[in-house]
Amino acid sequence: MLDALYLSPHLDDAVLSCGGRIAAAAARGERVLVATLFTADEPVEAPSPLAADLRRWWRLPAGEVMKARRAEDEIAVRSLGAEPLHLGLAEAPYRFSPDGAALYPSLASLYGRLAAQDEPAIAAAAARIGELPSARWVAVPLGVGGHVDHLAVRRAAEASGRELAYYEEFPYSEWKWFAIRRALGERSSWAAEVLPLSPELVERRLRAIQAYASQVPSMFRTEARLRKQLRRQLRRAGGERLWRRRPVP
Repeated sequence: MLDALYLSPHLDDAVLSCGGRIAAAAARGERVLVATLFTADEPVEAPSPLAADLRRWWRLPAGEVMKARRAEDEIAVRSLGAEPLHLGLAEAPYRFSPDGAALYPSLASLYGRLAAQDEPAIAAAAARIGELPSARWVAVPLGVGGHVDHLAVRRAAEASGRELAYYEEFPYSEWKWFAIRRALGERSSWAAEVLPLSPELVERRLRAIQAYASQVPSMFRTEARLRKQLRRQLRRAGGERLWRRRPVP
C-alpha cells in the first residue's frame, strides 16, 4: 500500500503545490506516488490557436511538447523522493467534440465551465484513478483558479470513494484573490491541515519546481519572482496547506 497518492492534473501541479510535503514524507521513508492524469502526446498540427500559443509560450517544438514535459516531471518528482506515474489522458486543449471541434480553443475557455461534451474525459479519469494502488490517503486539487482539468480530476476523484485531502494549487492560490474561498464553498465544512516548511524543504520544493524548465519562465518569468511568490504564499498560509471535509454531524 502507498502511504500517499497525489493526483496531479498536469505535469507540474502536485510538485508546484505540495513539493515540501512530498519531500518530507519521502524523507521519513514513506512511499509516495505522484500520478499525473493528462500526459498524452499532443497532435503535431495545433488544433486551435490556444494549442499553438502553448508551444510558443513554452518554446517547445511541434510534436515534442508533452514528451518534454514528461521528462521534466520525472526529474522533478524523483528529486523529491517520490515515484512519478503518467496516466496518458489528453489535456483540455487536445480534447475534441464528436464533430472534431476543439472543446477548449482559447485560454478563457480553460477557466470556464467544463464542457457538456467533456464527460468522457471525466469518466476516463475516474477509471484511471480506480486502477491506481490503494493508499492511506489521496491528495487531489481543490480547483483553485478554476482550470477545467483541475475540476475534472476533482470530480473524478470524488467519485472514487477514497479518503481525500485537497491541496491548494500554486501559483493560482497566489495569483487569484478569494480563489481558495470560492473553491471551498462553505468554509465551515472544511478543516485545514498546515505543514510548516523548514528552509531546507522550501529549497527542495523550489529546486523541484525549477526542473519544469518549459513552464517556469511563462509562469514566473524569473527565478527571483518564483521565490518571492512562493515565500509569500507560504507565509500567508503558514506552510503547505491541505483541506479535509469535516464529518457530517
